[in-house]
Amino acid sequence: MTVFKNRNDVTEAIITTRVAKGLSWKSVADYIGHSKEWTTAACLGQMTFNAETAAKVVTLFDLDASALAWLQVPPSKGSLSSNAPADPLLYRWYEIVSVYGPTIKELIHEEFGDGIMSAIDFSMNIEREPNPAGDRVRVTLSGKFLPYKAF
Repeated sequence: MTVFKNRNDVTEAIITTRVAKGLSWKSVADYIGHSKEWTTAACLGQMTFNAETAAKVVTLFDLDASALAWLQVPPSKGSLSSNAPADPLLYRWYEIVSVYGPTIKELIHEEFGDGIMSAIDFSMNIEREPNPAGDRVRVTLSGKFLPYKAF
């Protein structure tokens, strides 16, 4: 077994093993007991596992025990490798935020006031939406509103 020296190596081992075993992210999520969205983000190195869940991940992916500690280290979140992602699907999300971000910001401020939507107190759901013109991707984002405070 590989002794892991950083979180990126653990992430790569998870991805490699998931493909080799033919596991879906949903089956991984069911095994560890979290949503497929959170589980996928965590397995890709964007969330922190607790000790119990990290142990399940180590078992499921046949990882060396050295992965346990790395899975519990808070990651550097939002660490895409470039400003504009080259992957077409990720680029479309970048494009959505570039085009609609100011609109989203204005409408949130109009409805809630000056503040932000939390990415910490947050949930996400991704579903297939059948459509005669071609199936659609439905993404629901829900984050707590955090108002800015005067001081």
